[in-house]
Amino acid sequence: MRIISAEEIDRTLSYPALIDALADAFRTDVTVPPRQHHTIPQDGRDATFLIMPAWNASPDAAGERFLGCKLVGIFPDNTAKGEPSVAGGYLLMSAITGAPLAVLEARRLTTWRTAAASALAARHLARDDAATLAMVGAGTLAPFLVRAHRAVRPITRVLLWNRTRSRAIATAFALANSGIETEVADDLESAVREADIVCCATLSPAPLVKGAWLKKGVHVDLVGGFTPKMREADDDAIKKARVYVDTRTALKEAGDLLQPIRRKVITAAKVAGDLAELCRGEAKGRRRADEITLFKSVGTATEDLAAATMVWRGLD
Repeated sequence: MRIISAEEIDRTLSYPALIDALADAFRTDVTVPPRQHHTIPQDGRDATFLIMPAWNASPDAAGERFLGCKLVGIFPDNTAKGEPSVAGGYLLMSAITGAPLAVLEARRLTTWRTAAASALAARHLARDDAATLAMVGAGTLAPFLVRAHRAVRPITRVLLWNRTRSRAIATAFALANSGIETEVADDLESAVREADIVCCATLSPAPLVKGAWLKKGVHVDLVGGFTPKMREADDDAIKKARVYVDTRTALKEAGDLLQPIRRKVITAAKVAGDLAELCRGEAKGRRRADEITLFKSVGTATEDLAAATMVWRGLD
């Protein structure tokens, strides 16, 4: 059994290829049991332990079937300690023999597949000429999201906002070193109002993006909030937008949707489609240049399995 590091994952994956692999996975038959959430009490914000299995229900073009399970801990208060908020491992196995093949570093695998899923949604939902990206949040995921969106849309301007300006400066500097010039935004409202794509990757318990700030034709990508208590956009933003999700699990787990549903601001019927429906042509994406679209993701084991399989096949 092989141990696959974050560095090996980086060398193996590319955004165009991974986005295509996710699209293929959503079009095929992948079995995804309900993931398990376990709360780990902490002195500050509670941590979450996730168990996320998935397997191919039928052989792929190469006659292979894979089984995988991600075990990951999410500790929101780690950021203040200078430590990663997400850590874990991904076990990849043969779904034909049950033989273990590899353990992959789950944090890096998750950042790649999460960013690629957002870009896959943007293929269907963002305007073809989207050029300005507002990145809300400067954590580990932010550079991956910027690069992924640039892989599917002609992004020429990146505006980066974070509660802690020093963190935004450090992330902007790292992006600049990789050839992506990034402006640090001091005013979140101004950055959102200018953006063609607004991408949020935070663990905020209260809405950051307001519907009143969204211009016509903008695409909103909500990535960070994965529990009922987290919010990245207010009710007005949800009401104004044509809403899509990665999976319908988001209706049960994501505060951005669950909270307004509970207060009867919207109903579950507000969701126009999920990634599988978009990829299979069962749901329509953007219909008009001036409409506001919104994609809410909570992550799915389908994405993990597709990314892990791609890494495994790409190794030397």
